[in-house]
Formats: sequence, structure tokens, C-alpha cells
Amino acid sequence: MDFDLLVIGAGSGGLAAAKRAARHGAKVAIIEGNRVGGTCVIRGCVPKKLLVYGSEYKETLQNAESYGWDIKNNGCNSQILLANVRREVDRLNHIYIKSLESAGIELITGWASFVDAHTIKVGERCVSASNILIAVGGAPTRLNIPGGELGWVSDDLFEAEQLPESILIIGAGYIACEFACILAGLGIKVTQIVRKHRLLKEFDTELVKAIETEMQELGIKLEFGCSPNSIQKQGNKYNVNCTRNNSDSTASEQLSFNAMAVLQAAGRGAFIKNLQLESAAITHEKDRIIVNEYQQTNIEHIYAVGDVTNRVNLTPVAIDEGRAVADNVFAGIKRVVNHEIIATAVFTQPEFACVGLSEDEATNRFGIENIVIYKAKFRSLQQALPAVGPRCILKLVVAKTSNRILGCHMVGNHAAEIIQMAAIAVGMGATKADFDRTMALHPSISEEFVTMV
Repeated sequence: MDFDLLVIGAGSGGLAAAKRAARHGAKVAIIEGNRVGGTCVIRGCVPKKLLVYGSEYKETLQNAESYGWDIKNNGCNSQILLANVRREVDRLNHIYIKSLESAGIELITGWASFVDAHTIKVGERCVSASNILIAVGGAPTRLNIPGGELGWVSDDLFEAEQLPESILIIGAGYIACEFACILAGLGIKVTQIVRKHRLLKEFDTELVKAIETEMQELGIKLEFGCSPNSIQKQGNKYNVNCTRNNSDSTASEQLSFNAMAVLQAAGRGAFIKNLQLESAAITHEKDRIIVNEYQQTNIEHIYAVGDVTNRVNLTPVAIDEGRAVADNVFAGIKRVVNHEIIATAVFTQPEFACVGLSEDEATNRFGIENIVIYKAKFRSLQQALPAVGPRCILKLVVAKTSNRILGCHMVGNHAAEIIQMAAIAVGMGATKADFDRTMALHPSISEEFVTMV
């Protein structure tokens, strides 16, 4: 065999596995057909968060006068912002390539496909390995409707030279909501087309409703109950033709929305179509590779991690799964990744973050009579002088009998940073009494979590 471990995909999960395996003494190679860094670094979390920071300056500048600053707000030059974001992505890409060299990991450039269960073909080269890890991630999907090939998906937006004056965003998940807030914050007219009658279906209903309100106040036009039927390009504009099903009646109506651009953010799928998985007899479904608790496929020495398994599609999860595979195979450490308690953030404006069960989930699982909800709603001190902007909502979901914290949720500034620390407590089984015993740090937003009554 040429290698002890051959990793397909140089994204977060693949890089983590390759580096950990090399540290354990394995001979490792990693294959990548695009750029080293994967979705998160190249066309996901990192450039998106930089755009979030850029878009937040609109509110900062608007509020500056209340703090005594005399600033003329002439708007954002999106060309400069997008170019600077790409420059930072390029810098990170080079850092990741250098880190592979430092770890003694061979980088094989090209698209991989299976020849058999131990052999991978990349271009004209065939390489073999005792163990193979599939970490190719996912890719945006397009709507299966007439004109579904038109417009942007999220990957395309990061490559844009400048942003349009108006945009239609199709989708209700975190990608659609985050881009809606980013673009609205950059001064773009945003219409978000949503099939159902709410956003972010996997998250706490009450807090999502608060986010919807804040998004509308940001200027985003939310069109609920609209199923896209077709996309058309007419001149320099796009039309999205929809059927609206009203929640309060059986009647439906035909609508058409138009803007300078359209972004399809209605889902992602595993990027497996060119891997020739059947050549290695790997069991898979349309949108994922099936794995067990040790990330093994049905072929014992072939593993898969991250978004390609479509379990929990988050960068830290892919990293931990990749490291777990390397530890199990090359260090004899039998460990599995805990997918139950995972902190999650949605970088809307304001931010939303949570860990554990939502009120809806806890009610369904334990019954409403067996849980207690604690809440705090207020405007942060930062917004006191301008007296505008989003309010913070903090919520604890608590088991009535054991007093254990089942879920911790927040909408507001720095929600992700605050929930990251709360996740440690929730993961350790903290109770409401443990939170109550914790001395508050005043004045802060997070102190409300330990002062709720």
C-alpha cells in the first residue's frame, strides 16, 4: 500500500483527520480537487462571518451619534469588502497548504474516484491505502423547477465582484437567513421567499419569532407560504414565480417577485456524485454516506466524516469526527463523537445561539408539565443611548424534577460567544441551582442566565 491513510477532501474534517493521523505516526496523503480549506474556510463560515462583521457597521454608524460621534455614513463599497474577504481566504488557504507540508502529509491535487476498496484514481494516477477517509463535504443544491439553473447559490456569492441593489433569497434555513441579514445590512433590498410559515424550523419557536421580527425591522421582506414554481431572467432582472398557500385558509394565489439577483439557499447535499462509490461497494443514499458510531462505512477500512454523512453539518463536528477516526485507527483509542449536545449559532442580526433542547423539543419529549421555562427579555446596555435596535431574549429549559438544564437559548449580541461557555455547563449536567449559585458579572448580557427567577 502507498499510504496508511488516504483522505479524500481537504476541508475541516479531512484536514483534522490527516494531521492527527500523521501525529500518530501514520503515512498520510490528502486529495483535493479544489482549494485546501474546504467549505468553511473557502466558501462558508469564515468569509460569511467576515461579511457579517462588515454588514454590522451600518447599525454601528447609525448609532454613533447617540454616543457623541459625528460620522457621515456614505454606505458600503461592496467591491472593496468582497475583495478584502477573498484576500483573507487566500491567506488562510496558503496557511493550510503549509501546515500539510509541515506535518509531512502529501497533497494530491485533483478529483478522486474509487477504483476498488483500497485504490483511488486521481487524474492518471492511482494510489492505494490501508485506510481511506471520505471527507468531501457537501454542496449547495438547486431547485428542481424550470429555471432552476439560474441565479446564485451560496458559493457563487463569495465570488461576486460587487453586490446588486436588490436580491431574492429562496430558503428558510440558517444560510438563507444569514445572507438575508448580511445583504440587508450592506444596504441591499432583500426579499426572502419561504415555503413554510416560519424560519429556522429546527430552532425554538419563540426565539425564531423574535428573529423574524428583527429581520423585518432590518428591512427584509419575508414572504411566507410561497413555493417557487419557476425562475426567469428578463433583461437585467430575475423573476421568481410562486404559489402562495395561506396558513389561515385553503385558498392559494399566484405571485411573482423580481430583483436584480436571486440566491438559491434551499439546501445542501453530499458531494458524492463523482466518487464512483459503487466501485468500492460503499453503501450510500442520495444525500449521504451511511456510517456507524465509529464513522465506518459498510466497508470496515473506509470511513466518512462531516457533511458527507449528513448527520450534524457543522465544522466543529467534522473536526472531532476526523480526529476520532485517526485516534481509533492509529492510536487504539476507542472513542465516539457525542452528537447529542452540540452548541449551534445562526449569525443573523441579532445573533441566535443555543445548546440542548428547545422548549418545543422538551415539551414533546417530557410533557409540558415536566419542564419549567425561565426567560429574560431586555434591551442591552449597548443599545440604551440610541434606544433602538434588537432586544435580547435569554431562555432556560429546565427539567422540573431533576432541576437539570435541558436547553439554553439566546437571541442578542454575542449570543454565540455566550452559548459556547454555557455549553460546557449543559454538557456537564448543570442544574438551575448551579446557575443560581454562580455570581453574576455585572453589567453584562450573560449575567441574566444566572439571575433568572
